[in-house]
Amino acid sequence: MAGTSYVRKMAEYNAWMNAKVYEAAGKLPAEELARERGAFFGSILGTLNHLLVADTIWLKRFAAHPSQFAALEAVRSLPLPERLDTMLFTDLAPMTVHRVWLDGVITAFADTVTDAELASTLHYANTKGIPYSRQLSGVLMHFFNHQTHHRGQVSTLLTQAGVDIGATDLLVLIPDAL
Repeated sequence: MAGTSYVRKMAEYNAWMNAKVYEAAGKLPAEELARERGAFFGSILGTLNHLLVADTIWLKRFAAHPSQFAALEAVRSLPLPERLDTMLFTDLAPMTVHRVWLDGVITAFADTVTDAELASTLHYANTKGIPYSRQLSGVLMHFFNHQTHHRGQVSTLLTQAGVDIGATDLLVLIPDAL
């Protein structure tokens, strides 16, 4: 499963891509961001909200891990979204501020998690209350993959709206071997 270098690189990629996506989204007027586009979460704004909701749910689960990750202290007091399509924000500006903050929390968490913690078990319940016990490294792989999946959807929606976000490949962040 994933090691600490993987988790740190994915946190870096996550923050980099979110910055690119939000910068691109900022080129559209509010009505275009909220326009129904046939995506699973409807609009660009709806999909970006879903990512914030899912990240919050997962970070709160990670915060409940027996290691009591200090980097996740701030998310413990966040309200738990009730639905995956909850609209936390209807305006991009405050949403962007929250996204940057949340990405900072994710990066701080990634920078402190250890290999022993990655090998440990996370006990959690999904949004329907069904309990699970999974290795933390595997759940973190899902966490970052979920973000990539939905950012890909947003990238497509932005392209359809006439906005190019540029390079999106993780490979951009992988240094050349000398």
